[in-house]
Amino acid sequence: MNTSKTAYRTLILGASYGSLLATKLAMAGHDVTLVCLPAEAEAINTRGARVRLPVKGREGLVEIDSRGLTGKLSAAGPGAVDPADYDLVALAMQEPQYRAPGVRELLDAVATSGVPCMSIMNMPPLPYLDRIPGLDTAALHAAYTDATVWRNFNPARMTLCSPDPQAFRPPDEDVNVLQVTLPTNFKAARFESDAHTAMLRRMQADIEAIRYDAGGGAVELPVKLKVHDSVFVPLAKWAMLITGNYRCVTAAGPRAIKEAVHTDPEESRAVYDWVRALCVALGASPDDLVPFEKYAAAAQGLSRPSSAARALFAGAPNIERVDRLVQGIAAQKGMRSAALDETVALVDAQLATNRKQVA
Repeated sequence: MNTSKTAYRTLILGASYGSLLATKLAMAGHDVTLVCLPAEAEAINTRGARVRLPVKGREGLVEIDSRGLTGKLSAAGPGAVDPADYDLVALAMQEPQYRAPGVRELLDAVATSGVPCMSIMNMPPLPYLDRIPGLDTAALHAAYTDATVWRNFNPARMTLCSPDPQAFRPPDEDVNVLQVTLPTNFKAARFESDAHTAMLRRMQADIEAIRYDAGGGAVELPVKLKVHDSVFVPLAKWAMLITGNYRCVTAAGPRAIKEAVHTDPEESRAVYDWVRALCVALGASPDDLVPFEKYAAAAQGLSRPSSAARALFAGAPNIERVDRLVQGIAAQKGMRSAALDETVALVDAQLATNRKQVA
């Protein structure tokens, strides 16, 4: 592993959401390779990854072009990279994608390489859940599209980074463009290893030091990496996902996250607090978690349906099932939520319809 002040090398699986973390690392002087589809790789390698984000005190969006950054950002297909060549691997694809031909083999190469791996998926990899005391992870396999893709990972070399920043690819733009709508921070749990954790803390410090001149002088940019000692900090996202993202799914079709949260704020608060209580039952401190008021305020700006809801109603036969995962974990703690049960049933029903159509 790189222990000098020279650049770390990070391999990121997934170039859509992954390009946000990649751009921040490249701005901080580190080198990044994105694994993606051929059209994405060509666009990124020829025209750069373009990330647009709001900056406090400025009108409009600031666009970052990866071609002008201190670190090198490039893209390649899954068969063109060797995980052993990197200091860190980050997982930024949707969970169902890891069983795809080519990607599955690369993920297994990541596992057997021994390189530390950080997930920025909403769906926590099973090896990370193995780091949470008292969980029967074997009983949770049904929540995953294919749980076998995780079997060769060492939990000690896996960590989770909560993907709190919200971003999307504008539908009328090229595939190398990502637009940030909620510029919050990535919150990572430490690795079991002090050395691997020190690498994350170095990346955190280097990202903190970034100043960018978008015209008018150098400014501090949002979206930082924050490394925490508690294994439970990234689980704060669960309450947000269950209260907002998955409740975008209704019998009548998708609705915006803002609508899911604010149509009935008290019901939303009850759902949110129930998930928080589950995290506390697992061992989290309330300080590890985010208060409902803070999330509800952020949700006011989320005027689109969640990516899970959009994919579901676009006909996807599989999506990330954090709803089903949380339901299964709660059952192990003797907890149940009627609102979550209803959400799981709605998602199950739509997936069943989608699978019939592609069968």
